[in-house]
Amino acid sequence: MQINHATKVPQTAWRHLRDDPDWRLTSEGAPRGYVQPANLSELWFHTGTNCNLRCPFCLEGSHPGDHRLQLVTFDDVKPFVDEALDLGVEQFSFTGGEPFVNRDIFRILDYAVQHQPCLVLTNGTKPLRQRFDEARPLAERPNRLRFRISLDYPDAERHDAGRGRGNFELAVDTLGMLHRAGFDVSIARLGAVGEDRAAEDAAYAPVFQKAGVPEDTHIVVFPDFQPPCSHPSGVPEITENCMTTYHTAESRAAFMCNFSKMVVKKDGRMRVYACTLVDDDDDYDLGGSLAESMDVRVMLRHHRCFACFAHGASCSER
Repeated sequence: MQINHATKVPQTAWRHLRDDPDWRLTSEGAPRGYVQPANLSELWFHTGTNCNLRCPFCLEGSHPGDHRLQLVTFDDVKPFVDEALDLGVEQFSFTGGEPFVNRDIFRILDYAVQHQPCLVLTNGTKPLRQRFDEARPLAERPNRLRFRISLDYPDAERHDAGRGRGNFELAVDTLGMLHRAGFDVSIARLGAVGEDRAAEDAAYAPVFQKAGVPEDTHIVVFPDFQPPCSHPSGVPEITENCMTTYHTAESRAAFMCNFSKMVVKKDGRMRVYACTLVDDDDDYDLGGSLAESMDVRVMLRHHRCFACFAHGASCSER
């Protein structure tokens, strides 16, 4: 994978590509691995880091009253939906925080799902349950809306240890409610190093049966991404040689930064970031519009990039 120095980089984006060798080179001076985005098929919106729960492992550090990333409004989101449609986007996805603490979330979802399929990530607890009547009409829209519910483990004891007593049963019940209301559903769970993935996934069969959802309901597995703004030691650096030695063109294309972006609200401004996992690092701020972000090469410097490189981690279901 050779660096093309003729690649056009927006003047407002990523000063480090021009000025800072640390951005382009590893600590040992090797060319850093990167992904050159190909298209925008999925656009993510961060609805804000405010959440009704306080999970110690939250990759966004979300908790009640948190405003590291501010709550977005319909007026904030609409221009990016429209711009993404002009760029050929095929899906809109929404994460938090807990999206359903956001007052405008159903108005936002209603607008987006009129145009393309949507995915929304939720803990499946009180904020969604209390507004379920607002959700029901969205099942009749022309495009599908999928809800992904966090079920960290297939049993209440371990799940509730992080999310609070009673939230496992509530989330399982919400999973069934959504399915019966006509929505597509999936779940996210926590993974462990060296686990037998097939066996861990199979342990959810009784949960799916209890919820009344299909036995092949999709499961997304997340590693431990560490809290935001953390700098864990010992994470291997990714070089250009790593990307060509251990990945094929096909597997490189599966990196989220190849086909997606995330829009967040920081300090009152809507900003475009390289992916869903790097909003804690302003060096991944690609600008204020999708168009200016599209040509910017994504250097794999963030420690969470290694989870994508080594384990195929992805927030996407595409």
